Amino acid sequence: MVKTFQVYLGAHGHNSSRSASSNSSCSNSSEDDRTYSCVHCRAHLARHQDLISKSFQGSQGRAYLFEMVVNVSCGKPEERLLLTGLHSVADIYCDCCHTVLGWKYEQAYETSQKYKEGKYIIELAHLIKDNGWDLSWVELDQRRPY
Repeated sequence: MVKTFQVYLGAHGHNSSRSASSNSSCSNSSEDDRTYSCVHCRAHLARHQDLISKSFQGSQGRAYLFEMVVNVSCGKPEERLLLTGLHSVADIYCDCCHTVLGWKYEQAYETSQKYKEGKYIIELAHLIKDNGWDLSWVELDQRRPY
């Protein structure tokens, strides 16, 4: 059996920018703590700040474009005719459950599409968003007599 170790994103990583001065009993942490995970195995895939656009179309419906992703492997690049023209893309797979999540843009042949090169599409059907809620208030609430 092969053991895999996934990269974890969010509040406890080096990318955290959560403020220690927040005293709100029920507060949403900063956008920097929000992450996107694989809906099938919950492996972390991307940080909210790496989200470029929510207005993309995948083969199974809506998709998000990300600058950077983790815990994915790339397949072999191939040319595909997409809605915005011919591109060289490689399918991306979840390292933990091996589900095809979307693709990586290797090369765009039209000048107006060059900004996509090196970026990743993940279809919403495979994403779950962790809002990074601070739920410490739940413990306090449970100790209160009603």
